[in-house]
Amino acid sequence: MISKMFTKDRLPVLILLFLAGVINYLDRSALSIGAPFIKEDLSLSATQMGIIFSSFSVGYAIFNFIGGMASDKYGAKLTLFVAMIVWSLFSGAIALAVGFASLIVIRVLFGMGEGPLSATISKMVNNWFPSDQRASAVGLTNSGTPLGGAISGPVVGFIAISFSWKISFLLIMVIGLVWAVLWWKFVKEKPAASAEKLTVVKDKQVPQEKRPLTFYLKQKTVLFTAFAFFAYNYILFFFLTWFPSYLVDARHMDVKEMSVITMIPWIVGFIGLASGGFVSDFVFKKFTHKGVLFSRKVVLVTCLFISAVCIGGAGLVTTTVSAVTLVAFSVFFLYLTGAIYWAIVQDVVEQSSVGSVGGFMHFLANTAGIIGPALTGFLVDRSGSFTSAFLLAGGLAIFASLSVIRFVRPIKYPNTKNDTLKMPV
Repeated sequence: MISKMFTKDRLPVLILLFLAGVINYLDRSALSIGAPFIKEDLSLSATQMGIIFSSFSVGYAIFNFIGGMASDKYGAKLTLFVAMIVWSLFSGAIALAVGFASLIVIRVLFGMGEGPLSATISKMVNNWFPSDQRASAVGLTNSGTPLGGAISGPVVGFIAISFSWKISFLLIMVIGLVWAVLWWKFVKEKPAASAEKLTVVKDKQVPQEKRPLTFYLKQKTVLFTAFAFFAYNYILFFFLTWFPSYLVDARHMDVKEMSVITMIPWIVGFIGLASGGFVSDFVFKKFTHKGVLFSRKVVLVTCLFISAVCIGGAGLVTTTVSAVTLVAFSVFFLYLTGAIYWAIVQDVVEQSSVGSVGGFMHFLANTAGIIGPALTGFLVDRSGSFTSAFLLAGGLAIFASLSVIRFVRPIKYPNTKNDTLKMPV
């Protein structure tokens, strides 16, 4: 199966989607690495920094949905090309910020540019890969995101110390623009007509008649998968935005130490996300009689629950080593589920609506990025510690993992020959 993923036609798609993820999180996490410098230069409080972190997700969440619909209507190639140019330009524009208000405006626009990425990745994978490879392909392409987070620490930290935090944002802007040129030149929207037929009717028994988007937006399977994704993102955004400041403020590290330590959870997260889809596809092959949705739920529920326990425990331990270790384990198990949310959508939704439904799910999930960082900043200011923020993140994910067991089930398709998706849960 793996060798079939890396054919001559598919390899440029995999590589460039992987690199898009690297650039995405290099850009996104740069602000958290530069936060100690920015906070001091612009005289910002923890609450203000939390609002700035959250402002990104206002634009991001909205354009998760809009980007998904655009990928269905205009194609994933064009949508991602435009998105990369927009987010790269506004990443560079951070260097022009002069205060609290200007940072908020720039971050909202930056988030709008990054919003379409995950839905367009899902759409491209759906275009290029058969159903028994899609979780693996989604996990592999998305695994670039934690790698981008890992390298942002030393890259942004070194440049900020040696030159200026503003220079780091201009550099990563250039990287994104170069990627956009390569993407447009080397990637096609779909395989040639003679390529392997990728229809999913036989694999999944999903009716392929066109249904209105509202049909899917009311399904419990979509809504509770989105809720689990919300809990995933709550932990992720907590780590992405506040972990560097936690190391500096609560653990009293200097910026050099922090820049290196932040790499550890990102690296194990890369391993988790790259392997999570393969784990799910492997479970599916071992338990074919139980159905594809069963394999997705086994990985999602187990790993999200373990991640929740680890992040909650990180708020209670007393040493830096134990806190970093638990956060690293939390990120690893969290990222093992990273491909599963998208795989569930691809398993139960007709191909023409995958981008829109995936974008809607991602929109709901990323409201966590609006709520979480601002709420964390508020809790830190009020309590003087990060403990309550760690516990809240863990408790939410435990509740979400249990909800998946109860509510994520095959979608009923009325007025078709197959009244229900014929797969056990």
